[in-house]
Amino acid sequence: MKPILALFLSLAAITVSGAPRPNIIIAMADDMGWSDIGCYGGEIDTPNLNSLADGGVRFTQFYNTGRCCPTRATLLTGTYAHQAGIGWMMRDQNLPGYQGDLGKNVRTIAEVLKTAGYATYMAGKWHVTPKIQPGGPKDNWPRQRGFDRFYGTIHGAGSFFDPNSLTRENTQVSPLTDKGYQTETYYYTDAISDHAARYIKEHKGDNPFFIYVAYTAPHWPMHALPKDIAKYKGKYDAGWDALRKARHARQLKMGLVDPNWKISPRDSKATPWADAKNKAWELRLMETYAAMVDNMDQGMGRIVQALKDNGQYDNTLILFLADNGGCAEGMGRRNGIQYRDKNPEKIIPMAKDALQFDMIPKRTRDGRVVKQGTEVMTGDSDTYHGYGLAWANASNTPFREYKHWVHEGGISSPLIAHWPKGISKSRNGKLEGQPGHLIDLMATCVDLGGAKYPKQVGGTKIVPLQGTSLAPAFNGKDIGRKAPIYWEHEGNRAMREGKWKLVAKGANGPWELYDIEADRTELNNLAEKDPARLNDMATRWEEWAVEALAKPWPWGSKKNVKFSKKKNFALKQGDHLNQAQAPMVRKKAFTVTATVETKGHDGVIIAQGGTNHGWALHVWEGQLRFVTRHGGKLTALAAKGAFPKSAVKVSAQLQIDGSVVLKMDDKVVAEGKTPGPMLDMPLDGLEVGVDLNGAVGKYPADEKFKGEITNVALKIQK
Repeated sequence: MKPILALFLSLAAITVSGAPRPNIIIAMADDMGWSDIGCYGGEIDTPNLNSLADGGVRFTQFYNTGRCCPTRATLLTGTYAHQAGIGWMMRDQNLPGYQGDLGKNVRTIAEVLKTAGYATYMAGKWHVTPKIQPGGPKDNWPRQRGFDRFYGTIHGAGSFFDPNSLTRENTQVSPLTDKGYQTETYYYTDAISDHAARYIKEHKGDNPFFIYVAYTAPHWPMHALPKDIAKYKGKYDAGWDALRKARHARQLKMGLVDPNWKISPRDSKATPWADAKNKAWELRLMETYAAMVDNMDQGMGRIVQALKDNGQYDNTLILFLADNGGCAEGMGRRNGIQYRDKNPEKIIPMAKDALQFDMIPKRTRDGRVVKQGTEVMTGDSDTYHGYGLAWANASNTPFREYKHWVHEGGISSPLIAHWPKGISKSRNGKLEGQPGHLIDLMATCVDLGGAKYPKQVGGTKIVPLQGTSLAPAFNGKDIGRKAPIYWEHEGNRAMREGKWKLVAKGANGPWELYDIEADRTELNNLAEKDPARLNDMATRWEEWAVEALAKPWPWGSKKNVKFSKKKNFALKQGDHLNQAQAPMVRKKAFTVTATVETKGHDGVIIAQGGTNHGWALHVWEGQLRFVTRHGGKLTALAAKGAFPKSAVKVSAQLQIDGSVVLKMDDKVVAEGKTPGPMLDMPLDGLEVGVDLNGAVGKYPADEKFKGEITNVALKIQK
C-alpha cells in the first residue's frame, strides 16, 4: 500500500468523535407496513428486530418514497429519486426525472464508502435498472456501482422459490445448480440472509464493511415455508378489523402514537370482516404474510449472530427499515382458479440449469402449473397471490392509504438504529420523534464512515447530497435539518415542514393540509382554515419539483409532454415505445395489422396503455381478441372460432365512433362497439409481443408471446 493512502485510511478509521468508524448494515423489507413488526405494535413474532429496538433507537417519523424503485434509488444515492433518474419504475418516460435507469450523475453509498476504505457487499433486490437480461449491458448492476460482492435479483418481484434474474456477482444463475449456495429447500429470503451473514464471516482485514441487505419479503407473491406458515394457523381468525384494533392498542401502550390521534377508519373499499367472503382463503393469505416477515426476522438473527461470532457486533450500525407501506395491489385475487399454463394436468418440468426469466412463473421447477384465484390456498411455489387491500389496511395501522400514495400509510416506515458503541445505553429502547427520510441515509453513512461526498466524478457533475445525517438523533440530539422533505410519485405529492404536511392524491387532486403533531392520521384537513400556509407550501413544492426533476412529469396535464406526430408506424416483435414515442391515439381512429403465427400459444400481439386507458390485440384461450380501457372500464371483442396455428394476417380497426372491426386474412371475423376512441393518451407506452407495464386486458401482464409476430403496422386515421 502506498504510504499516503495508508496514512489516509489510518486517519479515516477514526470518526470525528474519536470512536472507531462503524461497520454499517442497511437492511430493508419490501412492501411491509408500519405496524407489522412487534416493536411497532404488530403481533408477528420478530424477536430479533425487537431486540435490536430494545438495544437501540426506534424512529417514529421515518419516511420512504411510497414505492420500491424510487425508494431504492433514493436510499442508494442520498438524492431524491427523480434526481437519480428513477422518478417512477424501470420505464423510460422520455423525461429527465423519469429515465428508469440509475443515473451516472449520482453515486451509491457503496461507491462513496469505497473511497474511504470500506469493503462493500450486497444481498437481495437491486431494481434500479431495466437492463436485466444476462447477455445485455451491466453498467448499472451492483458490481459496477460500487459493490465488491453481490448475490440477489436485478429485477424486482418474483417467486421466492425460483426468483427471476437471480445473479451471483455478474452472472445469472439457477438456484438449483448455483454451486455457491445449495440448500435442501431454496427460499429467497433465507438465501439473502445467509449471504449477508457469509459476507460478515468472510470479511478480511481491519477495514470496516458496508452491507446492503435488500429483502423482497413480504412483497407478493405470498410464499413461505410450511413450518413458518403453520406457526400462524388461527392467529388471525378474528379478522382484519380486530387486528387493526389490537395493533392500535399496543401502539398506544408503547407510546408510538398519540392518544389524541384517531385511528383512521377502515378503508371504504375493505369489506367489514363479518361480511367478508372466502374467509379461510383470506386467513391463509395473512398467515403466509406473517410467516414471511417471521422468516425475515430469523434471517436478521443469523446476521446478528455472525457479527457476534466475528467480534463485530458492538461496532456495527444496523439500520432496519421498509421501502413503502403495506401493498393493496390485488395480485391473483380473482374468483375461482386461474392457471398460468393451459395444460394444468400435464407435468412439464423445467431444466435444473435453466434461468428463470418470468416474474410470475408458468410452472414450478418440477413441472406443476402455477395457480391464482380464490380457490387456491396460497403459500407454496405453485401459487401466486397478494394479500390484498383489507390486510394492507391493517399493516398500515393507524394510517390512511398504501404503497403508491404519499399519505402516511404509503410513506411511513419503521426505522430501527442499533449500534452498541455509538448509541448510549441510556437511549436503549427509546423512541426518536424527529422526522427522517431515505435521503438522510447517505448523509449518515458519509458522516460516520469518514467519507468525502464527491462534487464531480470524471467529467460528470454529481448531484449534491439532499439529506441530513441522522447520527446526532441516535443520542437524542437535534439533526439540524435545514430544508423541508418532499415527495412525488405518480402525481401523488407531499411536503413536510416541521409539524405541517401538505399532501395530494393524483396529479390533479387538490392539496390537503395537516398538522401532523395533532393529527398524524390525516383526518382533519385544514386547507380551508389556513389557505395562506397551504398556498405558500404549494408554491415551494412546485419550485422544488422543477429543481429536483419531478416536473415535467408523465401524468396529469400533458402540457409538458410532446407526443409523436407520426401517422404510420412500422414495428417488430420486442419493440417498446414510451408514451412520447408511441402513436398519438387520443381521440383518433386507427388501424393495426400484423402477421402472426401462434404455434398454439396465447399471448399479446400488440398493446398500448394499461388499466386506465389503453387497447390491445391479443390471443386468449385460442381466440383473437381486441380489448380497450376507457377510464378503467374494460371492453372486449372476441373473434368467432379458434385462432389458427399457421401464419395469418390479423387486423383491428378502431373507428372514431367506437366501432371495431377484426379481420383475419382480410376476412371479417368480429364486429363490435367500444365507448369510443381513447379518451386520453395512454400513459404506459406501446409494446409488441408483451404488455409489461399495466395489462390492458385480463391476460398475464408479463407473458411474452411465444409465437412469431412480423409485419406490424399501425396507421393513425385522419
